[in-house]
Amino acid sequence: MTSPEVLRSPEALRARCDEARCRGLGVGFVPTMGALHEGHLALAREARGRVGDAGLVAVSVFVNPTQFGPHEDFSRYPRDLAADVARCAEASVDVVFAPAVEAMYPPGDQTRVRVGALSEPLCGPLRPGHFEGVATVVTRLFAVAMPCVAFFGRKDYQQWRVLERLARDLLLPVEVVGVGTVRDRDGLALSSRNRYLSPEDRARATAVPRALSLAVRAYARGERRTAALVGCARAPLDALTPRVDYVELRDADTLEALPEVLPEGRRAVLAVAVHHGGARLIDNVVLGEEGAPCAVDEP
Repeated sequence: MTSPEVLRSPEALRARCDEARCRGLGVGFVPTMGALHEGHLALAREARGRVGDAGLVAVSVFVNPTQFGPHEDFSRYPRDLAADVARCAEASVDVVFAPAVEAMYPPGDQTRVRVGALSEPLCGPLRPGHFEGVATVVTRLFAVAMPCVAFFGRKDYQQWRVLERLARDLLLPVEVVGVGTVRDRDGLALSSRNRYLSPEDRARATAVPRALSLAVRAYARGERRTAALVGCARAPLDALTPRVDYVELRDADTLEALPEVLPEGRRAVLAVAVHHGGARLIDNVVLGEEGAPCAVDEP
């Protein structure tokens, strides 16, 4: 198992990507904030499968300050580059890009990137500036690595849709690929922030996959009323969750609001955001396309 090369400057990563492309090889790119877990490694393995054994797989590890609000967890977000590099070796990653803040935001930096309607619902009102920060840093990362194929987890569904739109609107030579959510055995989506959870909070947080699963089952039985599907998910969350930010059913492609009854063929994503202990957890499921995240008792 070979340890990945660690690069610190955008120029060094650009040179490695250019070198691979000059040899006729593909570049697979996985932007992360570190604290890597099996969900991140699934993205790296998807990248490896896409570019082949000879292609270049690069993972960035950068805790981006512009996507954190003033009272969020930037200062305590877990950072362990050595552990992240070791985990990347497990997934046959070639390069880890770990820049300093000054490398991504040079002195005098003034430019930000904003994606419109897709960033406005769900997490948008609750985390002002968050998606602008995400779009800005990812645009900069793309500028260094492209042309490439970039891989993002569908657990962060709104983020994936925002970045997919960003690449399309800015005519960037980047294919943005969404990879299915990786879950623990109890259905809880893997997340770097799960390490904030106490054992008691961790147990209560399983209300999230249970909520999604109840809605999946109701949809499979023919329920198409938006309020009823949301209500299926809301009940276990209200019972076990200290704070629920939202439980919403949205168009799976545009994130627009849906009518009272889902039209035939309309794709819908059920998205939730909750707080347990010191962690804000998000999750989602596309009804009719994804299975239940966990086993649930039939009503």
